[in-house]
Amino acid sequence: MAKIFITNREGAESEIEGEIGISVMENLRDNDYEIEAICGGQCSCATCHVYIDDAWMEKVGKRSDEENELLEELECVQPNSRLSCQVEFTEDLDGLAVTIAPDE
Repeated sequence: MAKIFITNREGAESEIEGEIGISVMENLRDNDYEIEAICGGQCSCATCHVYIDDAWMEKVGKRSDEENELLEELECVQPNSRLSCQVEFTEDLDGLAVTIAPDE
């Protein structure tokens, strides 16, 4: 398994062994991180908002129009904001670093 490095809302850093082939959101949720994911990964609620470390932005790819629309509604959106349900965790993302965005 590959690693995901997480900074939680309080600033504490930790890491998990991520499961390849599922979303970053599912990896965070399944490891009891503070991701609500109310919509279950359907890109319709923005409760799985994270900040991707700048070094990883190119590897995770660009946001879809649908994802952009949801993120634009948030007050704490940043250029490195992503909905973690829309980022599939692959072997290429081994070492991915994310910060869980503030709860809105």
